[in-house]
Amino acid sequence: MRVHRPGFAALAVLAALSGGCGGAAPAPGGAGLPAPPGTGKGPLAGKVVVLDPGHNGGNAAHPEQVDRQVDIITKSKACNAVGFKTADGYEENAFAWSVTQHLRPLLETMGAQVVLTRSNDEGIGPCVTERAAIGNEARADAVVSIHGDSGKPSGHGFHVIVPGLIAGRNDEVIEPSRKLGLAIRDAYRAGTGMPYADYRGEDGLRSRTDLGGLNLSTRPVVFIECGNMRNAGDAAKMSDVAFRKRIAESLANGIKNYLTGA
Repeated sequence: MRVHRPGFAALAVLAALSGGCGGAAPAPGGAGLPAPPGTGKGPLAGKVVVLDPGHNGGNAAHPEQVDRQVDIITKSKACNAVGFKTADGYEENAFAWSVTQHLRPLLETMGAQVVLTRSNDEGIGPCVTERAAIGNEARADAVVSIHGDSGKPSGHGFHVIVPGLIAGRNDEVIEPSRKLGLAIRDAYRAGTGMPYADYRGEDGLRSRTDLGGLNLSTRPVVFIECGNMRNAGDAAKMSDVAFRKRIAESLANGIKNYLTGA
């Protein structure tokens, strides 16, 4: 099945009018609309970065919309998901949104134009197909999807997920996505002190072909699992706002290093 990718204006209208995963209509500089002009100064002047904070705060209350199946090339999959949470109830969507709110101004200060795939943490979705379309239509120089993982409680650390090859579909994004992934991996480890995950991936990297945000992207794209929300140590760090600011600073450095060739 061919996936339709509507333009920015169409995404906003669909989000406002449909009962699908789009949720409320996005605001300029928020989900699916062009960001305000960058400063024109700094190392990232002229670059477009799409930030995709995983999941959304309203997903759990709307399973009929979130569970709707969409085509991600390799399989059909739910439009979106609820996400994970710590033992104390700190939710992945809230974590991802908080990191994004700290990260966005750092990138804008460097001169980047920043586009978000959702404009708040109270909505539904948008679907993974829409999230990928936002990055594609923004002609993003880098797309970073921010998440928290759910591994075995004894598992510790972070990993970066890069797209796996789907021959004839995403060949051109494999190498730049890997470079983006390596830059973010190295900066994240240096900036946060978190180790590579000891329960998934290898040396902090993992390749997957079952994620719509990766499969459908025509731009350099990675997911980062910032830690294991089921691990007590990781969860304590991810629940701390000061540590989330360190995460944002580390991601900003990784994105900058990739985009400047540092």
